Amino acid sequence: MPIFARKHKTPLGIYVHVPFCRSKCTYCDFYSVCDNSLQDQYIDAVCTHIREAGEAASLHIVDTIYFGGGTPSLLGGEGLSLILSAIRKSFDVSDDAEITFEANPDSITDRLLRRLRSEGFNRVSLGIQTDNDEQLSQLGRPHDYQQAVDAVKKIRRHGFKNLSVDLMYGLPGQSIQNWIHALANISKLNPEHISCYGLKIEPGTPLCKQASALEIPDDDLQADMYLSAISFLADKGYRQYEISNFCKKGNVSRHNLKYWQGGEYLGFGPNASSDFGGQRFTFIRDLRGYIAGIKENGQILREVEDVPFRERAGEYIMMGLRTVYGLDPKEYEKKYMLPFGPLEEKLEVFRSRKLAVRTFDGRWHLTGEGFLLSNDIITDLLLIQDKCKPIAKRKK
Repeated sequence: MPIFARKHKTPLGIYVHVPFCRSKCTYCDFYSVCDNSLQDQYIDAVCTHIREAGEAASLHIVDTIYFGGGTPSLLGGEGLSLILSAIRKSFDVSDDAEITFEANPDSITDRLLRRLRSEGFNRVSLGIQTDNDEQLSQLGRPHDYQQAVDAVKKIRRHGFKNLSVDLMYGLPGQSIQNWIHALANISKLNPEHISCYGLKIEPGTPLCKQASALEIPDDDLQADMYLSAISFLADKGYRQYEISNFCKKGNVSRHNLKYWQGGEYLGFGPNASSDFGGQRFTFIRDLRGYIAGIKENGQILREVEDVPFRERAGEYIMMGLRTVYGLDPKEYEKKYMLPFGPLEEKLEVFRSRKLAVRTFDGRWHLTGEGFLLSNDIITDLLLIQDKCKPIAKRKK
């Protein structure tokens, strides 16, 4: 396709949910199954689904592809390559697309990496979580820390130059000294990207049932851990660009940034979500039902909604304030025809409390302390937005 034609296409992200796990972590409420006997049927179904969806995106160019889970690496190089091939045949994929797969350290093998590197995968997201083997065991993780170190060495040996690592803080019995120790060890592995998530006790998970007997760090300690991560990682050359995400220069997660900046994306697989063509929709949270629905042309949609314009404006605030790129008053008014002035008055209050910053070009974003209170800040701004009347006339 001529380059000039591709330039006019709308960027699109693709997410593939791979719902297989070797074992279920005690804190996890993501949709996954530990029965791997349906892997071949899943691959057939998701490839069929991808082929059927391709025609609807003829005016789009795919610039990010993300295999999440679950544990996508359990499909092996052959399974992931088959799905990526179906995407390439069904969609216009840009030559420099960011193509990520998630993996646990115990599932990283030379064979897997060799195959995926040759197929064009160029980013690995590795779930390490902590450097403490006792905590890993308590979380139900299927690996120890040495396996994580070995996995990173293999990833580098096979030429992957964009590695992201997941870490968790607020773990049972974890002190701030433990947390700093984990950050120090992970920084020595020199990943390009680090995601730091506070442990959330989800209802119905094994960890939730055990929580009353565990020493879970309180909110104040978790806040201290969060702020210490911002400071520590900045000293190591990692720039915070989103509430939970830090990277070296030029290594933001382009796929996740698409979510935070309101880009379009299509999801495939059970429980995968999409935001495409003005609609948001989610597929059923049932692997067998998803496979049967694709095979028999049955119902696989769980939710479908049209997103009203004002709701999109609210999402611009919610998602924008998750990132250091923040809010652009001119863009907001032009795109949503709502006045930014009332929001700016409130942001000035937050600035006086050192929770928000206005940059030289007029954009607003939250500080590290502001990120800690982002839910309350965003709620206040949305209440103000709800009372705003549309701008009568588009400004020139």
